[in-house]
Amino acid sequence: MTNQNVVVSDAKSSMKVAVAIAAMSNQSLFPPAVPKPPASSAGRFIRRKPVKKLETQGGPTKINAWVDSMRASSPAKSPPSSPEHDSWMVTHPSALEMFDEITKASKGKKIVMFLDYDGTLSPIVQDPDRAFMSDEMRAAVKAVARYFPTAIVSGRGKDKVHDFVKLKELYYAGSHGMDIEGPAHGTNDKSVVCQPASEFLPMINQVYKKLVVKTQFIEGAKVESNKFCLSVHFRCVEEKKWAELAELVKEVLSDYPKLKMNYGRKVLEIKPTIKWDKGKALEFLLEALGYANSKDVLPIYIGDDKTDEDAFKVLRKKKQGFGILVSKFPKETSAAYTLQDPSEVMCFLQRMVEWKQISQRGYYRT
Repeated sequence: MTNQNVVVSDAKSSMKVAVAIAAMSNQSLFPPAVPKPPASSAGRFIRRKPVKKLETQGGPTKINAWVDSMRASSPAKSPPSSPEHDSWMVTHPSALEMFDEITKASKGKKIVMFLDYDGTLSPIVQDPDRAFMSDEMRAAVKAVARYFPTAIVSGRGKDKVHDFVKLKELYYAGSHGMDIEGPAHGTNDKSVVCQPASEFLPMINQVYKKLVVKTQFIEGAKVESNKFCLSVHFRCVEEKKWAELAELVKEVLSDYPKLKMNYGRKVLEIKPTIKWDKGKALEFLLEALGYANSKDVLPIYIGDDKTDEDAFKVLRKKKQGFGILVSKFPKETSAAYTLQDPSEVMCFLQRMVEWKQISQRGYYRT
């Protein structure tokens, strides 16, 4: 990674976020595991009570709306029609095919790379705990970080993503950008820290424990703690159980008005109701790097999820940099370019490194 010491205290922050200069923390990310329900005297686990049906604020109609939203956020992977796909590719061309256009726009500017993790650097898998990135992808990211400041921006917990990526020279923005930490270049070095949702941590831990207990009887459901947000995965849940799962989550959240639920790819995301997202994280990191309101930077953000759209929208609004959506299927997006899957992402990163190496020697041929 480019040797850059980020000194946040010298910059005038335009955002009301908690910024501190602190040493890298080794605190545990995940709250303690929730025990199984108590067993009866006969040694059998106590049966759950029937789920109470919502009869207020829309009742079954509202639940059906939730299920429709879950379906919409997790579309079936059927091949698109050729005309539809071709039309979409005209307005969202391949970043590999448009590589020269992208690098041409970087003339006289500093490229900063932002990368989502799941579905971008690693494939989408049934078990979120097994979303490992390949050694080849890790090498590509490491090489990119030698030439460009590079950040991983994920809905996952920051420490969890770090365990997957295993690269110390990167910036990590976990919990949808609500937990940011920069690289330390030595044992006594400092790093950028931003945790705008820290006050919500006790509340989120309470909800985590309740959801683990409430959802344990829905086969395939998995509750994941991402420190400042939670994920309820339903990728392995039968569709006929989606309504019950959504109702359970909503029932728990009804006691926590400061938390909200959004829909992702086969996942329900629970986050604090603060105005913070991956787009805000992108802006914070650019400011921390000294590029707030600068025209001398070209941010490139690569991601596959609905939550990445917040970052794409920031770049489009600024008319600066490029969003690259990872998808084989036509989607509504604010990204300028596309890549089909993680293998194409790796190819793009490798080409970025090759281009930088050759351009430093004074020439680059296509």
